[in-house]
Amino acid sequence: MAVRVVLVDDDPLVRAGLRSMLGGAAELEIVGDAADGQTAIDTVRELRPDVVLMDITMPVMDGLTATEAVRRLPDAPEVVMLTTFGSEQHLLQALRAGAAGFLLKDAAPAEIVEAVVRVADGEPILSGGVTRHLMDYVAGDSGGPRRAQAVAALAKLTDRERDVAASVAQGKSNAEIATDLGLGLATVKTHLTRILTKLDLNNRVQIALLAHDADLA
Repeated sequence: MAVRVVLVDDDPLVRAGLRSMLGGAAELEIVGDAADGQTAIDTVRELRPDVVLMDITMPVMDGLTATEAVRRLPDAPEVVMLTTFGSEQHLLQALRAGAAGFLLKDAAPAEIVEAVVRVADGEPILSGGVTRHLMDYVAGDSGGPRRAQAVAALAKLTDRERDVAASVAQGKSNAEIATDLGLGLATVKTHLTRILTKLDLNNRVQIALLAHDADLA
């Protein structure tokens, strides 16, 4: 089945362009759009899409606030940020808000389609330039209040759950984690669900960020 997508951008020309570019992809079905974050939340409640393509800077409610709200809805869709702003600050705010993808608006249509499909399948994705921003952040930031908060949060986990969290931060797939830790695939998924619940997180990207903050990975 095609991935059901809602487009969120305050520029009607951008929304029309995205609908034109992505509407012809057999893998996607554009089911609706919204011009601001608040309308996006209402649209998601009504249409129940699989993925939301979300801009950051919008009137009424910005995309970062809307992403956090959307991700807390029952049966929440995944969110991919699609923006002209590729700064480290926006990237980290988006990932901490629960976005599973972050792409710049100059990405090729095929790259956007692939990202939406992969995110719908549960695989977080970042564009190349965005990945470099994240790597710089992980390499250059240590200590401080965020580290203390991350260590305290991870203290809620069992030793095995911490092992799984560290593996997620290393970029390993569920299958790789299962092999490395000698666990069944279903057991790995159970551990991930418990980690997300205990730490009040939305996805494995947030697990990875928290593990890096705590120097666990």
